[in-house]
Amino acid sequence: MQERSSVAELVKSLRAELNRYSPGGKLPSSRELVERHRVSPVTVSRALAQLSAEGLVVTRPGAGSFRAQPRPGTPREGDTSWQEVALSADAATELVPRSVDSSAVLTTLAVPPPGVIEFNGGYLHSSLQPEQAMAAALARAGRRPGAWSRPPTDGLPELREWFARDIGDTWTAADVLVTSGGQSALTTALRALAPPGAPVLVESPTYPGMLAIARAAGLRPVPVPVDPDGVRPELLAAAFRATGARVFVCQPLIQNPTGAVLSPARRPEVLRIAREAGAFVVEDDFVRRLIHEDAGPLPGPLAADDADGIVVHVCSLTKATSPSLRVGVLAARGPVLERLRAIHVVDCFFVARPLQEAALELVGSPAWGRHLRFISRELRDRRTAMTAAVRQRLPELALPHVPPGGYHLWLRLPDGTDEQALVSAALRAGVAVTPGRPYFCAEPSAGHLRLGYAAVAGAQEIADGVRRLRTACDEVLGDGALSRCAESGSGPVPPDPGRPPGPASPSLARR
Repeated sequence: MQERSSVAELVKSLRAELNRYSPGGKLPSSRELVERHRVSPVTVSRALAQLSAEGLVVTRPGAGSFRAQPRPGTPREGDTSWQEVALSADAATELVPRSVDSSAVLTTLAVPPPGVIEFNGGYLHSSLQPEQAMAAALARAGRRPGAWSRPPTDGLPELREWFARDIGDTWTAADVLVTSGGQSALTTALRALAPPGAPVLVESPTYPGMLAIARAAGLRPVPVPVDPDGVRPELLAAAFRATGARVFVCQPLIQNPTGAVLSPARRPEVLRIAREAGAFVVEDDFVRRLIHEDAGPLPGPLAADDADGIVVHVCSLTKATSPSLRVGVLAARGPVLERLRAIHVVDCFFVARPLQEAALELVGSPAWGRHLRFISRELRDRRTAMTAAVRQRLPELALPHVPPGGYHLWLRLPDGTDEQALVSAALRAGVAVTPGRPYFCAEPSAGHLRLGYAAVAGAQEIADGVRRLRTACDEVLGDGALSRCAESGSGPVPPDPGRPPGPASPSLARR
């Protein structure tokens, strides 16, 4: 966050100084800029790159940086109003509107303003990413024979085999397609499994990016409630009967956002219900590599228990590495695999071979195991720090469940809280949080916040962020929030002071 702030400040300063130079005039050298502004060479390089992208500066290797020549003429102002008619003329015939609300997805991808603590991030902080290991893997991959040639459309066989072993002993490379991350895999799966206008069953609440995918494909998401043990089988069966749906999308491990884990008793029930309905289960196994050190034994993928081709499995390396290592897979058995393959090929041909080669080098190196153990400890420590801070400073926000993995907490707000007002107040106080409303495809049972702890620098930033959120709560909830919370019973039960917060804390409150 500090580096982003330094780059932004330097860009602002250099942009203001450009008028001192005539077009084509040479700017001070990078060394001079480092000394004058007291920033690192990397900050100078990134600031000049941004000004170059804006067309204000031209850099010439070996010569330096120069003020760009002004662009000739001014662009003609056109009239694009005709597009409103073209884009909506056939809307009356659409079963589901094609316009997509991407705001919930952009919330997790947007970079907060300088000085704002990022509790809304969905990726690892740079200090948690295996940057050296990835750089070394990419360098080795670039030297591999044929690294820049066309890869197999299904993906490199060795990489597919590695993912298959990770799913289960009975899975092979022939069952796996390499995709450009988990989001791309989910998009392909939903387009392949359901026609436009069809219902698709989803957990409630659930990942907003998946809801956006469904709506973009013209599908109708139908919510099925989740409790502490995952999706409720009796409601899943009722939803299949009522809608005739042929697809159910779920996250059996550390469900986003609730953190629920599908219980051993319910796993075979979900597969049985789907099979009786003649339906597929799309398993989004997004967080398996982010399990915390103190989690204890957790179930394997649901796909490992499936011998009948019910489960279409999705997973990726992105969450455990970097937002830019967009390598994931789709795994399936039976005729559905050919349909998935066809849509995948038509959409993107194949995933870039250098990226696949780099991923293969990374997961095959000793550094991979060390990295997974490192983030397992670090995420546990961040979770513990955030749990303690929330319970101490924000007792009116219910935290009924502390998940054994992942990167966020799911908080319930006191009844009647204006969720969006609290999110806005938090941003004014200097902390970005995620509202709960986008996680519901129907009316939510209550207001919620999702607080992420993976995108922050460490425990001190977590403490500062919670303190800022306290300021926002005081603004929105008022001084009487604690007494109202006690009267309504919507707040958490005070934890046992003799037991540290952790996964053994009370499970999700049933809603």
